[in-house]
Amino acid sequence: MKVSNLFVQTLREVPNDATLTSHQLLLRGGYIKQLAQGIYSLFPMGKRVMDKIEKIIREEMHEISSQEIDLPVSQPASIWKESGRYENIDELLKFSDRNSHDMVLAMTHEEAVTDLVRNTLKSYKQLPFSLYQLQTKFRDEIRSRGGLIRVREFVMKDAYSFHASNQCLDDYYEKAKNAYIQIFNRAGIEPIVVQSDTGMMGGKIAHEFMLESSQGEDYLILCRTCGYQANAEIAKFTRENLLAELLPIEDVETPTQESIADVADFLKLEKSKCMKCVFYEDSEGQLYTAVTLGHLEVSEIKLKNFLKRSDLQVASAERIIASAMVPGFASPINSKNNTIIVDESVTASSNLVAGANKKGWHIKNVNYGRDFEANEIADIAQAETGCICFKCAGKLEATRGIEIGNIFKLGTKFTDAMECKFLDEKGKSQSAIMGCYGIGVGRLMASVIEQHHDDWGVIWPKEIAPFQVHLVSLGKDEPSLSASAEIYQELSSHGVEVLWDDRNERPGVKFKDADLWGIPIRLGVGGKALKEGKVEWKIRGSKNFDKISPTEVLQKVQDFYS
Repeated sequence: MKVSNLFVQTLREVPNDATLTSHQLLLRGGYIKQLAQGIYSLFPMGKRVMDKIEKIIREEMHEISSQEIDLPVSQPASIWKESGRYENIDELLKFSDRNSHDMVLAMTHEEAVTDLVRNTLKSYKQLPFSLYQLQTKFRDEIRSRGGLIRVREFVMKDAYSFHASNQCLDDYYEKAKNAYIQIFNRAGIEPIVVQSDTGMMGGKIAHEFMLESSQGEDYLILCRTCGYQANAEIAKFTRENLLAELLPIEDVETPTQESIADVADFLKLEKSKCMKCVFYEDSEGQLYTAVTLGHLEVSEIKLKNFLKRSDLQVASAERIIASAMVPGFASPINSKNNTIIVDESVTASSNLVAGANKKGWHIKNVNYGRDFEANEIADIAQAETGCICFKCAGKLEATRGIEIGNIFKLGTKFTDAMECKFLDEKGKSQSAIMGCYGIGVGRLMASVIEQHHDDWGVIWPKEIAPFQVHLVSLGKDEPSLSASAEIYQELSSHGVEVLWDDRNERPGVKFKDADLWGIPIRLGVGGKALKEGKVEWKIRGSKNFDKISPTEVLQKVQDFYS
């Protein structure tokens, strides 16, 4: 491909609305263009990278015997109502067709694949099998951000496995996990695999594949000592035993101190010596008071999972007051008409500061069991840096990450709801057991850039670079163009993907574009080097270049990619 024929537009300035590095470089390099909020078009360069990522995915999925299918994006709402998810997902885009049929744009394809399988699966002899696709999804995100990191329309590789037993699912789940690691490694990423919440997907077990990044939206909890890794939303940790002799309660005036930070500062205490209350209510109006130590946050995911309530929302001030508690000065002491869930950290501590349920006042030396009781004691706090690892007693570390893939043991959530059955060896009807495995292709492309770039542009890993060699004609003279043409023909005839910058531009302009495009090998043809019978060989990301003979180019390129 000659740059003079390439459909591309590079930008010299960073777009104002692009904050993530990958977003900036994808726009500046002419890989993508925004069409609408969270919806992007791909230029040819972007499509080439996406195609290479998809090629890796197909190869690795075939290695674990997954078969490619294609499921519709536009789907009847009836199958989503059948699964029970139609009313429960805010991001699901719903519409009616011209015949007034309720429809959706699929954000995932569990319903469609279960419908496909239930009409074909009859016997245990057909199991197990795995199906996958590379298909467009639409998720009506409230807030898209970061270019391809969080979008509304995207291409996802989603796979679904079907099994007759949980052991069979467990075995395939490990194969899929290893295949995912291989996919990410080939794309240039060393993923962190963390246990995660199953969320709207349901099921019993899920794992996320994360790229550690300061730009990530997710918080990860890592133990560098024993290797424990989990999403902060569900990470377990050991509460430190801080029990001491119980002191008598004492009212203390706190005129304007409502937050934990303000109260702790006013009383010259650590936040861990305070008791925090966070209030939620469900769709039926029941109030839940979640209690932790002041330095810890309540994990809504843990709380929802513990209560088995997905409908919790932050409670209104009126609802809190109706339970005899005062917002800003609240505690479960003498409260009424609410369900109190206390984190294990509170029961392992003594003599805490809590709200007095009286404006402008708190109480010192509050103790669980003596001064208030709970309906439940549970692990509802979110782990943070410095917490104790429950496996090895080492110190946990919180870091940020970008989710690049996820896998779920769905079990029979969808096959029960949608009557996807088979006859087992004894002729008894059983629900098929499912696994689900997803990778966002565009997000993976962007995540690679987050890890592989410098101040001047992308540094593509070998397997997913849009081209293998960037050939740059440094002069406008006939010898430079002629030598470039010879190298271009030789490399192309041997199957090397070459982008030849044949434009009538200054070398500086071409080099800036070369850095933006990030192709692994840059060959400069012309100038002093050509007069010496040499060409410039430079690897993207290195500061120096070598001079080699044109006759060495093909072998050197082949060795680089072998």
